[in-house]
Amino acid sequence: MARVFKAAMSPRGIAALAGLIGFLSWHAMAAEPTTTDLQKKLDVLDARVRQLEKDKADLEKSLSGQYISEDEPDLSARLKAVESQANSYKKAVNTMEGLEGIKTNAGLTMLGQSLQGSVPSGQKDGELNYRADVTVTLPGGEFGNANGIIFTHFRMGQGLGLETPNNAFSSVNATSFQRPGNTASDSTVLLAQLWYQLNVPLPLGGNPGLSRSHLEFNIGKMDPFGFFDQNDVADDESRGFINQAFVHNPLLDIGGDVGVDDFGFTPGMRIAYINESSTPQTYAFSVGIFATGNGASYNDSFGSSFAIAQFDTHQRFFGSDGNYRLYVWRNTLGTDYDGTGAEHSGVGISMDQHVGDYTKLFARYGHQLQGKVRFDQALTVGAEFGGSYWNRGADAIGVALGWLKISDDFHQDSLTVDANGDSVPDYGYQADGAEQVAELYYRYHFNKEIALSPNLQLIRHPGGNSQASDVKAAGLRLQIDY
Repeated sequence: MARVFKAAMSPRGIAALAGLIGFLSWHAMAAEPTTTDLQKKLDVLDARVRQLEKDKADLEKSLSGQYISEDEPDLSARLKAVESQANSYKKAVNTMEGLEGIKTNAGLTMLGQSLQGSVPSGQKDGELNYRADVTVTLPGGEFGNANGIIFTHFRMGQGLGLETPNNAFSSVNATSFQRPGNTASDSTVLLAQLWYQLNVPLPLGGNPGLSRSHLEFNIGKMDPFGFFDQNDVADDESRGFINQAFVHNPLLDIGGDVGVDDFGFTPGMRIAYINESSTPQTYAFSVGIFATGNGASYNDSFGSSFAIAQFDTHQRFFGSDGNYRLYVWRNTLGTDYDGTGAEHSGVGISMDQHVGDYTKLFARYGHQLQGKVRFDQALTVGAEFGGSYWNRGADAIGVALGWLKISDDFHQDSLTVDANGDSVPDYGYQADGAEQVAELYYRYHFNKEIALSPNLQLIRHPGGNSQASDVKAAGLRLQIDY
């Protein structure tokens, strides 16, 4: 340590130390900015602040406009693009929320038919017709834990089809639709149905999510067959059987006991109790009251009515699903075959049952209890075989047979009955036995929306006339669904 101190205090050490101190002092003086330097830096900062303020003002001005212009600042353009994209997402979300619960369906049915063999005098041997249907289901609001829906159905069409050749009871074309009394060129859209349904979970005031039974209330203009006499196999002429005897119970439909207007609709109301506590087994009981006569077309009050009560259940037999329905009806103003109004009543059964994976069977039976009708018993049976049997899963083959028994009253009066009072017998033959109906179709699907169905029909003893020629009809149906 003493050596170091002596070396530092030597003449050379003192000189070196003095040089080091001088260098540090000079460097410190050189690093200290002058007033001129500070002013230059302040000027630069001021210019940058002014530019930032100008850019901010330009950006605010640009953002105040809705659209992106050609001289848009880059940042503004980006912000507007992001805002526009966000707004588009918001509009899409709002649109989806507004459409939630809305369901739409549209279908076009076109059918060309021709009669085979001998054609009765005055009867067309061929006919082409079409029918278009659009349905819209809307949310109907909530009442406590109950919720409602609004159902609308629009229909239009042209062409009456071959209807009922040789005085047959059953029409060979249930798809035809045209306004009565109008020329074929008139295809005005008709509001076919408009009804409201309220679904009420049970028990009242309970948690809807835990409910296993509920009530349904319907009121408005409706098709009674949408709620009664349903059938999963034979219920839709746009995709299945097209002979009217197979679409609904013949006593109610072609027999006229349902009492609807010329278009097939009527004002009415319905209440139903549905129990699903033992799913897949379900049970339901429903009652409907509908206007009939002039009331069905809103030309009279609700004085005359068609009432129907139905019990139906969904069961599993043979390891597959089936539906079974039993109903009774009463029409206070039915129409007898001689044209007079009278009270009519009857009972019916409608059932459909899956057998195996790809076969569905159906059967209907109706028995007239009251009223002078042309046929008082009707039995229809049939089956549909799925295309999976021949590696065409969406296709199907349908076959059905029908038997419409002549009533004793009509058997006695058919030779002379004159309902229109023109002194000419309406039928002019002695009706006996039964009208026998058969139908065969193949439904070929091009894709999910388009199907083509060749169809063959045979009616023996049309109208119960054993002397009349058999009715043979061939057709081709095009169905487009959306």
